[in-house]
Amino acid sequence: MTEDISPKRTELSELGEFGLIDRLTAGLKPFNASTLKGVGDDCAVIDHGDHVSLITKDLLIEGVHFDLSYAPLKHLGYKAAAVNISDIVAMNGKAEQMLVGISVSNRFSVEALEELYAGIRLACERYKVDLVGGDTTSSVSGLFISITVIGRASKDEVVYRNTARQNDLICVSGDLGGAYMGLLLLEREKQVYKANPQMQPDLEGFDYILERQLKPEPRTDVLEKLRKAGIKPTAMIDISDGLASEILHIAKDSGLGCRIYENKIPVDIVTAEVAAEFQIDPVTAAMNGGEDYELLFTADVNDFEKLKELKGIHIIGHMTEKAEGEYLISEGGSLYPIEAQGFNHMRDKQA
Repeated sequence: MTEDISPKRTELSELGEFGLIDRLTAGLKPFNASTLKGVGDDCAVIDHGDHVSLITKDLLIEGVHFDLSYAPLKHLGYKAAAVNISDIVAMNGKAEQMLVGISVSNRFSVEALEELYAGIRLACERYKVDLVGGDTTSSVSGLFISITVIGRASKDEVVYRNTARQNDLICVSGDLGGAYMGLLLLEREKQVYKANPQMQPDLEGFDYILERQLKPEPRTDVLEKLRKAGIKPTAMIDISDGLASEILHIAKDSGLGCRIYENKIPVDIVTAEVAAEFQIDPVTAAMNGGEDYELLFTADVNDFEKLKELKGIHIIGHMTEKAEGEYLISEGGSLYPIEAQGFNHMRDKQA
């Protein structure tokens, strides 16, 4: 019998996005003392003496991250820029420069790309970010967008995701689940249109959740609010993959457990109503939906009174010692393990 000596093949779906990153970057050590933080946070952190540079990059692929049948190009450009700026915000920094790379097939006209860039430029103007370069090339099919944003923070102000402490309060800005319900609504209307092109989309009254999906805003205002109140988060991350996924990042990287209270999770009334239409628990949408780009952060328990006074900031739980695990506490007091079930690029979209 011939022994099978072919190398073991591991499917991407077995590891998922974050497992793959861990696998590919295992054992990486910086050669330069100026590299304060490499892989493993919202941004890389580079030492420049009196301040640090924050660098982040996203790659967006048509058919995986966006659907042009309902995402207008101008909105897409704005969102692509905004979500990268949000990564800088999640490090308690200020975005300053942006580079944009696009790969595009000949099905797109010059005017279409001008519309895409109009959205990118609008986001840059709003958040005072300089568009300083990039690259443009052709693709065999579809549209690919690669954006790099460079920001700045003082050394004593930068906030990581691995620095939460036991008993810290867990806080979130805004409300959650809206972007996911907006996506489901758009997908539903797309299917209706495909079945009958004569049918017009029924989107009346859903402006809020549609904007949450198509035109998210980085929460620079929250950073300003916290600074004015004299509060510095002990750890922070933006919510791109769902509350569950993000709190697990903070807990794992900080070597802690956590408790989140179901009745403290903020959900907008329109989000709740649409979730009911789709027969989805609004808390499930908030925990696993993603793309809200709100800030999830931990704060010293001594800042409780200050945080209570801040409009739009919600205290939803606290960090525990690692042995206590990561749990969602229901309104009835039952404990449910928190599991990351948000969008996984490697699992949900296989070649």
